[in-house]
Amino acid sequence: MTAEVQASIDTIRAEVAALHDELVRYGLVVWTGGNISGRVPGTELFVIKPSGVSYDDLAADNMILCTLDGAVVPGSPGSDRSPSSDTAAHAYVYRNMPEVGGVVHTHSDYAVAWAVRGEPIPCVITAMADEFGGEIPVGPFAIIGDDSIGRGIVETLRGHRSRAVLMKNHGPFTIGKDARDAVKAAVMVEDVARTVHISRQLGSPDPIPQQAVDSLFDRYQNVYGQDPTGALS
Repeated sequence: MTAEVQASIDTIRAEVAALHDELVRYGLVVWTGGNISGRVPGTELFVIKPSGVSYDDLAADNMILCTLDGAVVPGSPGSDRSPSSDTAAHAYVYRNMPEVGGVVHTHSDYAVAWAVRGEPIPCVITAMADEFGGEIPVGPFAIIGDDSIGRGIVETLRGHRSRAVLMKNHGPFTIGKDARDAVKAAVMVEDVARTVHISRQLGSPDPIPQQAVDSLFDRYQNVYGQDPTGALS
């Protein structure tokens, strides 16, 4: 392994470890549930959270380095621990969506509630049009532990503008250009899930016309902010 690759792995380890604090800060997880992974650029590797470890105990040196087959790299820091139970799902996404650099899973309350109902979150907020380009879709029910969840994520999000999917009876998974981008999507999907739920208590929310959704999405992805980089593709 070259010094350059090792430096890249170390960077992703530190980033992924630190980003787990954001899941706690925004109230997207409880106990040890949820996980973040990040692809190591230019390699066939990714870094993911260990299974069942307290968020207070997460650190760069206990993030787990895996191949894109979901196997732990022997002898690497953290390799004496078991990786997240969703590792096979993350690996499947990375193998089949090369544009994805980060994957996040949370158990955030409102997004999980929509997933339990098996109902897409309709695009009735400009923030949804900005961030997701339309509704947030529902993926199939899948058993935890193998690549079934990953297959459902890929089947649902491939060709879809949304960076979030509500896996049926389970909860949200988000993808991004890198791990930070996927975490942002996880924060935003819970925010809109809550707001749309509240709006339904008041009546039937009005949809945004598709032309306006397209315009909002294009502006947000390509104009808004200091360094717009375009939609994940």
